[in-house]
Amino acid sequence: VQLVESGGGLVQPGGSLRLSCAASGFTVSSYVMRWYRQAPGKQRELVAAISSGVTTYADAVKGRFTISRDNAKNTVYLQMNSLKSDDTAVYYCNTDIWRAYWGQGTQVTVSS
Repeated sequence: VQLVESGGGLVQPGGSLRLSCAASGFTVSSYVMRWYRQAPGKQRELVAAISSGVTTYADAVKGRFTISRDNAKNTVYLQMNSLKSDDTAVYYCNTDIWRAYWGQGTQVTVSS
């Protein structure tokens, strides 16, 4: 099982980014897929999850972020709009298959 995140970067407040999580060794449509984030000095927090077409979001990102998956590409996405400085963090892709698997993370920095 491998998860590889990409798409992070520096963006101005109000801007958008799309993160990708390319999965291998399993099928993303068969498991719950999650995006977490960890800001400096803070605990890792759940941002969004997708399972069997059902999506859930943290209150802090509801209405701004959208999680989705492309089964043909075996990839999960996180579309982030109206970004704020508080969204600055390392973003991680996660799934649980007998144990937790994590990607290496991708840095998102929201700053003017």
